[in-house]
Amino acid sequence: MKLTKISVKGSSPWNEDALVINPSLNMYGVIDGATSLVPFKGENGETGGYYSAQIISDYLQGMQNLPNKEWSPEEALLQANRKLREEMTRQGIDADCKEELWGACAILIRLDDHFIEYAQAGDCMLIAEYEDGSVRTVTHDQLAHVDNKTRALWAEGIEGGLRSSEDLWAYVKPQIVSGRHTANTEEGYAVLNGDPALSRFLESGKINYIKLKTLLLMSDGLYEAKPSGHEPANAEETARLVSAMGLEGYIQHLIGLEEGDPQCLRFPRVKKSDDKTAILINFT
Repeated sequence: MKLTKISVKGSSPWNEDALVINPSLNMYGVIDGATSLVPFKGENGETGGYYSAQIISDYLQGMQNLPNKEWSPEEALLQANRKLREEMTRQGIDADCKEELWGACAILIRLDDHFIEYAQAGDCMLIAEYEDGSVRTVTHDQLAHVDNKTRALWAEGIEGGLRSSEDLWAYVKPQIVSGRHTANTEEGYAVLNGDPALSRFLESGKINYIKLKTLLLMSDGLYEAKPSGHEPANAEETARLVSAMGLEGYIQHLIGLEEGDPQCLRFPRVKKSDDKTAILINFT
């Protein structure tokens, strides 16, 4: 087994993504933090999104010495969610106000002898590639219906004459706030934000190793930006591009696209460059 990992900070001051690498438990994951909509800064200017990703990652990587290495990705994420709530409470965050909450999407896997177990929240994704070249999107992008509305509104703002990312952000912010209120509800998506309701929406399962070539775990920063009027990038397309270019080569390709569109006018998106974090596991 060969493992390649990468985490590249986007255009924001802090990398709000994090890796989970815990070989002693055959545990691997990607965490994508989401900062609060109510402004929050830590002692050194850290955002809530940075804190949430680091708290969850540190908790998972600190899990050790379990009997027979028995643990489940689902229960591990639920425990990390409880830890996040404790930390937010300690920092004075109102756990009943979704705009104040720090949050994180996540994909976490366990490599067992016969199966790969996984648990997922939000838009962090797990994609399998097989020896015959077929690609299987294992998880569902739970945030796509929310993000597509935001991108459509951003494009509408461009059509209306807005030409700076600051003005466009102000234009779409009500939609972003509305989307955040659907976290861990039947109208929205699963997210680690300290809310116990996560247990009702966290997805989990397992796949086997038959003819399995690679697994890609990724944050949504790996989706390729698309021009207005085009279908958004999807996980299968992303995995095929990673397979063709290599993980680092593909990341550089994305950065090149983003650098050429700093105001997010050609490729509607809410920031110039999102954080990009992924793990590629090759079994062949």
